[in-house]
Order: sequence, then C-alpha cells, then structure tokens
Amino acid sequence: MSVQFGSWNFVGQLPTPEHIDKIRATLAPYGPDSDESYFKDGVSILYRAFYTTKESRCERQPHISSSGAIITWDGRLDNRAELISAVHDSLNITSTDVAIVAAAYEKWGNNCLAKLIGDWALSIWNPNTHSLILAKDPTGTRHLYYSFDDNQVTWSTILDPLVRFAGKPFSLNEEYIAGWFSMFPAVDLTPYTGIRSVPPSSFVVLRPQKHIISEYWNFDPGKKVRYGADAEYEEHFRTVFSTAVQRTLRSYTPVLSELSGGRDASSIVSMADMIIARGAAETPRLDTISYYDDSEPNWNERPYFTKVEEKRGRRGWHVDLNAQERQELYTESRPESLDGQCGLLPGSNGRTSSQLRAYLTSQCNRVLLSGVGGDEVMGGVPTPLPELEDLVATAQFAALARQLKVWALEKRKPWFHLFWEVLGQFFPPALVGIPKYTRPAPWLQSKFVKRQWAALTGYSSRTKLFGPLPSFRANMGALEGLRRQLTHCALPFDPPLDKRYPYLDRDLLEFIFAIPREQLVRPKQRRSLMRRALVGIVPDEILNRKSKAFVTRAPLLTVSRDWARLAGMTQDLTSSLLGIIDADRVSDALQKARRGEEVPLVSLLRTVVVERWLRNLDTSGIIRMDITKKLELTWQASADT
Repeated sequence: MSVQFGSWNFVGQLPTPEHIDKIRATLAPYGPDSDESYFKDGVSILYRAFYTTKESRCERQPHISSSGAIITWDGRLDNRAELISAVHDSLNITSTDVAIVAAAYEKWGNNCLAKLIGDWALSIWNPNTHSLILAKDPTGTRHLYYSFDDNQVTWSTILDPLVRFAGKPFSLNEEYIAGWFSMFPAVDLTPYTGIRSVPPSSFVVLRPQKHIISEYWNFDPGKKVRYGADAEYEEHFRTVFSTAVQRTLRSYTPVLSELSGGRDASSIVSMADMIIARGAAETPRLDTISYYDDSEPNWNERPYFTKVEEKRGRRGWHVDLNAQERQELYTESRPESLDGQCGLLPGSNGRTSSQLRAYLTSQCNRVLLSGVGGDEVMGGVPTPLPELEDLVATAQFAALARQLKVWALEKRKPWFHLFWEVLGQFFPPALVGIPKYTRPAPWLQSKFVKRQWAALTGYSSRTKLFGPLPSFRANMGALEGLRRQLTHCALPFDPPLDKRYPYLDRDLLEFIFAIPREQLVRPKQRRSLMRRALVGIVPDEILNRKSKAFVTRAPLLTVSRDWARLAGMTQDLTSSLLGIIDADRVSDALQKARRGEEVPLVSLLRTVVVERWLRNLDTSGIIRMDITKKLELTWQASADT
C-alpha cells in the first residue's frame, strides 16, 4: 500500500521545511520505494510508493493530468483493459494504473469513480476549480483520513501526520469508542474529534467553507441472477471466484497467502494454484503461512492446512503460537508502537508480527492474501431468517409454510416459534429487544450506554416489508460490518504489506448479492454454493469439516497470568474517569474470567485494550482529558434533559 499526505492552505501558505521533514519521516516506513512531492499555490502533497505490480514501478506521483489536475493514487486497478478500451486515449497495456485513472477522470469527471474496480484510495486536487476530491473503493480496503477548518484542509493515508503534527491535543470521539465496544465504529469516524475517514463507495468534495460527501456507487438491490439448475450457479461462482483470486495475484514478487485450514483460506490457495498452473497469474509463486497451537484443544488446524499442502505438493511456513503470541493475535497488536509511541487506533499500531516479518523478509513477499469476508458473504452463518423474511415480504405463503417446516426440523424447534422469530425481525428493536450477542457489556456505565445506544448495538434496525428484499439488506449489513472492520485496522508496516481480500471483490459480491439466498444456505449445509462448486478443487476434508471452534483457553490463561497487572489497572481506570466503564463491574468480570466462569470474553478483552490505549494517549499528550471530560459532562446534561 502506497501512502500520501496533503494539505491545502486557502491563503496559499506552505508548511515549513521542518514540518515537511517530520511528515516525510512518518510516511517513510510505509512507502520505502520512492519519495515524491508537489508544492504549489498553498497545496503540498507528499507521496511514498510501495511497489507491488510491474506497472507501479513506472509510476511517478503525484500525477499531473492533461487538464492540470493533480492525482495521487494508492491502489490496484482490476479492470485496466476495459478502461483502456473505453477511454481511447494514448494508453496501452503497459500504462500505469494512475495514468489510466487520470485518463478516465479527464473523460468522465467524478463519474469515473464508479468505473474503477479494485482496491484503491484517491485524491484529486483541481487547481482550475479550486476543489479537492477524496474517494475510496466500495469495500474500503484502503484508508484515507482528512480534517479541515476555516484555513485549510489536510488529508493522509495514515492518521499519524494529522494527529501528531496538528499542534494541539484532541478530544475523543465518544461514538467511536462506543462502536469499538460493539462490532466496530461507523466507517466515517476516527477516535479524534475533527478528523474523519472517507466512507467506502463515497467521495468527499472540499472547498473553502464547503464540505460535501456523496455516494458514487453501490450494489443494486434490483439486480437478480436466476438459473434453472444448481449446476449453472456453481459454474458462475467458479468463474467470478477465479477472477477475484486472479486479480489479487497481480504482483511482480511472490504472493503470500494465509492458510488456516478453514474453507475460505483453503479455497483461495487451491484456486490460486489452478490459476498459476495454467499460466494466468502475474505472480511468480504462491507461498503460504499457517498458524497453529497444539496447546489449544479447540484450535487444531494442522490436520486441515496439511491436507491443502499435500494437494499442492508444497509445505508452507508454520508458526507455533504460544500463549503470549495468542494474546497479540486477539488484540491485533500491542498498543505501544515503535520509538515508544502509542498506536493511534485501539489495539492496533500496524507493526507486523515478528514471525511474519521474518518470513516476508526472507521470501521477498509484498502481498498477503486474506480470507476475511468469506464467512460473512458466503453463508457461513447458517440462519434461515433472511430467506424466510423474503418469503414474508413477497407474500409467498405456501413456500413459507414449506420452508418453516424444513428449517424447524433442522433447528429442532417448533415451527411457530421460528415463525414468530421471523415476524419479530419486522418490528423495531425497542419493541422486541436485541439479540444477546449485540447487547452492551454489563460493565459499561448506564449513562454512556444511554447516550451511545445505537453505536453500542451495532446500529441495529428492523427489517422492512417494502423496498429491497430482507436478504439483500442482510447482505449489505454483513458488508457494512466488514467495511467497519477494515476501516479501523491500522496499515501494516515494518515491513509494509499489501493485504488483499479475494472474497471482497466487487464482481464476486455483486453475484452473491443477486442470487437466491437458498443457494448459499440450506438445511444441514452452510456455505452450500461454495461447497458444491469447489468439489475437486478444495480437499473434501475441508469442504465437509465442521465449523472452526472459537478459541477461549489462551485468552483465559492470559487473564490469569497477567492478573496482578489487570487488577491494578482496575483501581484507576481512565475509561472510568471519562464516564465509560464502571470499575467495580469490570473488576468483577475479570474475577469471573480468572475463575473460568462465563463472561463476554471478547468485550472484556476489548475493554482492557481500550483502557491501555487511553492511558497511552493521555501520557503522550495526544488527548486532553479535561476537554474530553467537559464533553462527557455536556453529553450527560443533554441526555438528562
């Protein structure tokens, strides 16, 4: 992932050389391959490249288009040939991605954004109209943050320059913290009041005294794919999935793929091997990395990822995780960063783990394939509710009666109980309640819960009878959860790494969202389409395995091992001073976890991570406790009235 920083001072003032040097040093670990810049008329743009494709090594950015627009691009353009043909400019198959994007912008203006397929983030400074455009791809795999006031706009791929060199402390965005205690915060939020994130599938237009956010594209609920036989759906899936994997293999260095032994990662590796074998991949080689822990009884993945290795005839890199490393996996990374600096996002500073860093360095990998998204969009959760809600919304009552009986047998519950569960989805959550797994943690302070109920419950809403089908809404809800997750994970560095997600390919998602729900999930067969379509490609032992268990032993051991430190931490909670956590209740929850009793373990671990993160921010002077506390009192007063 290449990185950029920019600032536009409305009166034409440029940053000092010392300020620019600090920003250059901050960007350098993420983009070691080039150091380029643009300075003119109060606009300063810094760009650091991280090359992953053969074309990217020929790029010079910021790129100046034929009309004078200054374009800075971080991404991978997947429909290059299509755009080259449509633009009819002086482009050819060797043209760089940014040159193709610039030509598309010259031809279609802002309408070009909907035509860009791939993972990307983009800034366009137009000196002719004195406007700045910031945009991201539909799934939000890239980052782009910005802040603005009466004097200037500042934007960056990473938060550090916007936060560390702002020349002022920040107050915390309370909604962001609430979102972190739920699934993840909303896609436009950052922890810092005044700094925003460009939402996926959207572009932001900034001018003096003007700030407009617009959606340029989204999935069409009216698009339907209907076939007469299962085999036709299976063939279509193999085609779009193969294309999705092939796109992520575009790299001039060997590609590394996670191989966990689950269906998602195993399917990616197996399909990639087929693509490479027929000479249709740009990468010279596919390597794999697998994690295992023999001390974890519910997490024995070695028999499964070994099956894939046997099929491909190659052993991958195996990492044996001990309890300490498992803790790092659960918190994504320690809040402390390099040079003693704290991470600017909770639980993640982006620093690559020691095991992965060693392998990347030795094998020259710059791209990592991840199976994130497969479980959410391919029917990994075997619920019949979206399908049954569709039948209610379309008044197909005979089919509803048949499917209720079938699914009632599968779920081992009376059909009328299942029917009432379906009907309950159409009523407001305030009337029927919310699922147990979305309820706020019991140790959160009641006033905080009242103020931030929507964020704490994942912005839940009822299913509607009219408009897009409930299954389409469920698909979009799953995608929104993935967008939040990707938006709020720090970029990897030391060394840098381009993470790619085949299951979040736009064309693949369009197909999955357009087919009948019963193709994805059937009684006694979760991931039905995927398992049928990949027979003979993925080992049967993996296609037919039971779902992977959730790991609990190591986190509980971590609580026990670090008990003295955790107990001491609860005596003086920064999050309690901010009106977020009830210290006595979280202490009780930690005691239960230490005894092995049932507690909301994920929420508890996130609470610990957030507390450590807040303490580091306070110590470093990045946040002002007094300002944040004043805001908390203001929120409390408004809630009481």
